[in-house]
Amino acid sequence: MKNSSIHLFILILLFTIFQGCTNSGAFIASNQTNVNLEEGNFHIVAANVSGSAESGYILGFSYGYGVLANTIAIARVDGTGMLYSDAIASLWEQYEEEHGSIEGKKLALTNVRYDTDIVNAFIYTKVKVMVRADVVVFE
Repeated sequence: MKNSSIHLFILILLFTIFQGCTNSGAFIASNQTNVNLEEGNFHIVAANVSGSAESGYILGFSYGYGVLANTIAIARVDGTGMLYSDAIASLWEQYEEEHGSIEGKKLALTNVRYDTDIVNAFIYTKVKVMVRADVVVFE
């Protein structure tokens, strides 16, 4: 009877652990867009525009490697978990506050930089992703 109780406890514990949250970094893609920068048909409209997003988790661990931030945890208690998407959206919101709407403009992000700030405690982990870029407009 005691052996079956231990097995049941381990089974429940494993089930609980694998029901948790996981968050794994940015979508890194390569674009094949050709832009001729020799013609001078562009200029920088904003330098060092930034945005950030964060998420908090219980009973987990977070780590970063290069531009990726990874989290393995039982449950998310703060934020959306879509850190890179939310950070880019925050960047564009900041741009719009200072320079107006982006609708209908030919804008591109250049010199994009990602930073992460991670706090790991035994019962809580928090990940913050910051994005910084220059905004270029094409005429």
